Amino acid sequence: MTRGGPARGPQDSFVTALIDAALQGADEKLSHDTVVLDLREFVDSFDALVIAAGGNDRQVRAIAEEVERRVYGALRLKPTRVEGWTEAQWIALDYGDVIVHVFDLETRDYYDLEHLWSAAPAFRPAHYR
Repeated sequence: MTRGGPARGPQDSFVTALIDAALQGADEKLSHDTVVLDLREFVDSFDALVIAAGGNDRQVRAIAEEVERRVYGALRLKPTRVEGWTEAQWIALDYGDVIVHVFDLETRDYYDLEHLWSAAPAFRPAHYR
């Protein structure tokens, strides 16, 4: 994706497809309060964060697995890094331009990434089903 000045315009179709696949995966496993933060105006290393949450470690893993499955099915892309799988309090899936964070509810509240990035445009999608 080309990095530009202050008005970078819409995301490219690859990033949009990646975000859509991640959102579909999170929705399929009944993620709590999924949000996309558009960070293109704030960082150069990636475009967006997808933040999702599960009620317990099993749901956190199920969400992360379904996101991986959907992204791979749509784009034939695997994350370059996966962190947090063992504890499943916060699983991070790094897809380069998009990073997916799947938290348990308590950890999400504690780290509050939406507040940290509160200046970024946020999108809370309706359910995909």
